[in-house]
Amino acid sequence: MQHTQSQWPMHVSLKRIEKLVGRWTSVTWELAEILPATHDAPENSHLIQLELHKDERGSYRINLDMDNTMLYIVCDELEDGTWIPTMLSADQNVAAGCLEGDTPVLNLPMPQAIACWMEAFITRHGEVEISAHRRKHVNRRKNQGPSTNHFSEQGRR
Repeated sequence: MQHTQSQWPMHVSLKRIEKLVGRWTSVTWELAEILPATHDAPENSHLIQLELHKDERGSYRINLDMDNTMLYIVCDELEDGTWIPTMLSADQNVAAGCLEGDTPVLNLPMPQAIACWMEAFITRHGEVEISAHRRKHVNRRKNQGPSTNHFSEQGRR
């Protein structure tokens, strides 16, 4: 399977890691392998689409501009504790939303080929202006600021 301008199918496999902590066994999951779907599927891998969306371009830009560009693997947790990779994203907001909902997420450094592909996607569809919405400073002790200037001197005449 070849990738397109907005989709890149990947084979993703995870491995279960058991660690002895004191007398107890702790289980964690890690990425075993991630390969483009043009390669043969590794054993126990899952085919997942990395899909780019136009409305997430701002998040992609922030990710690409970071020193540690990441991909996020969203997983389903089965009743027996097994993690199954279900989604791949380059948007940290998607990963954060999943984590808030107690959905397991693994992150990995973004391969350079995917970063170039994302850069081309952003270039093709246009940059999105990223702006921080900030509250105007209000000095309530001196009764000044936008929330206290409801009536101007001209409005009172």
